[in-house]
Amino acid sequence: MIERAGPGPLRRLVVLRHAKSARPEGVTDHERPLAPRGLRDAPAAGRALAEADCLPGLALCSTAVRARRTWELAAAQWGTPPPVRHDPRLYHADVPRLLDVVRETPAEVETLLLIGHNPGLEDLVLTLAGDGLDDTLDRVRAKFPTSAIAVLSWRGAAWRDLAPGAALLTSLTVPRGGRR
Repeated sequence: MIERAGPGPLRRLVVLRHAKSARPEGVTDHERPLAPRGLRDAPAAGRALAEADCLPGLALCSTAVRARRTWELAAAQWGTPPPVRHDPRLYHADVPRLLDVVRETPAEVETLLLIGHNPGLEDLVLTLAGDGLDDTLDRVRAKFPTSAIAVLSWRGAAWRDLAPGAALLTSLTVPRGGRR
């Protein structure tokens, strides 16, 4: 695997956009539930992370219902889910806010899962990725759909050192669950 050079351990930021949400009339944006497709895709995202050996040591999740439910369904696919922090700052956050939250991650966490919303997540991936394997960067630029998983790898002593262009986009996956 190609890695970005730098001091410190190899770290991975796994960026997961929430699964497809519904838009019921009279429900606020923050309270929107997952749509039937989202209910199928979120567990598929959890399985994809397990199959890729990309399980996090910590998850940071938006407080929006659709993000929390994505987390619950994905994490249910793992034997022992990691700790999760539901952070209201992640709800519709822009890149500076997302970076502020990520940089607070304890240094002992080597793989961090971030669950949130577009356009912030797509912008974050494109900001942090100095390069990408294969066509991953072009695919993110074209679209970062619901349930998309981007894996960014970098080396650093602490998460507070994560800087724009410092990471390598090693994979982009868009898991889809089968019909029930």
